[in-house]
Amino acid sequence: MADRRYVALLPSDQDQILIERFCRNLWLEKGLSPNTLSNYKRDLCHFACWLNERSMHLLSARRSDLQAYLAWRVVEHFKSISSARALSCLRGFYRYCLREGELNEDPTLTLASPKPARPLPKTLTEQDVEALLAAPDVSDCLGLRDKTMMELLYASGLRVTELVDLELDQLNLRLGVVRVVGKGNKERLVPVGDTAVEWCHRYLRESRPLLIRSSSEILFPSQRGSAMTRQTFWHRIKHHAEVAAIDKPLSPHVLRHAFATHLLNHGADLRVVQMLLGHSDLSTTQIYTHVATHRLNAIHQAHHPRG
Repeated sequence: MADRRYVALLPSDQDQILIERFCRNLWLEKGLSPNTLSNYKRDLCHFACWLNERSMHLLSARRSDLQAYLAWRVVEHFKSISSARALSCLRGFYRYCLREGELNEDPTLTLASPKPARPLPKTLTEQDVEALLAAPDVSDCLGLRDKTMMELLYASGLRVTELVDLELDQLNLRLGVVRVVGKGNKERLVPVGDTAVEWCHRYLRESRPLLIRSSSEILFPSQRGSAMTRQTFWHRIKHHAEVAAIDKPLSPHVLRHAFATHLLNHGADLRVVQMLLGHSDLSTTQIYTHVATHRLNAIHQAHHPRG
């Protein structure tokens, strides 16, 4: 639950109960994904452990304690973006405690958030993507499955959890769309290009019948015939990146970044990309315009005589 590199104790029983109640409330009210809830729980447990080492608890923490915790994170070389996320989580937690009558005052009320420089998302060139998509051995049923998953991921910009959780009835190859249930249980329809549709047809015909071992509706089963984990797919992509001799940091999310960046590079409207990605806020999508601008600047500097 806690990061053992930085804290020696576990949260107190009282704090663990509070954290569980808060996370359950988030799930009921906002329908957050298990991954997001896990991140909230980890951040809260880490702060609770830090307090426990100092003989304090979550409900006894004051503004000065939170300031000391954030200062300690700086000394321990936590990234500013990580500390900003932790503070955001703590704000939500203490607002919940105030609403539930556990506190009379919110200790985070006047705390200033760290201002991290927002890093540009890592992405791939179109040549990198072509090399990656060509890497799997499609004569093998696992290779054909991986090829189809990557084609679908690059064609639709799905989150990796959305991809591995897909079921058969969410894919409509006749209309060329995939129905996705994203964060907050929000549903969206995402178009799938002709190339991905062709690979899906071939995969469903040749590979999936050899992998599936029950009446499961999972679209992309693992080698054991059960639902695939995010970690398994990440390892598969890393393997294919090695085959393709791509030495850049690579994960399923990088293909999602490539999907958005390449769309904008070819003139797609930002709001359309927002809808395809399932972002609730346009500002989240705007980071990809910076990626495109950064690439144009790099090209200008490399090729213009006065760049």
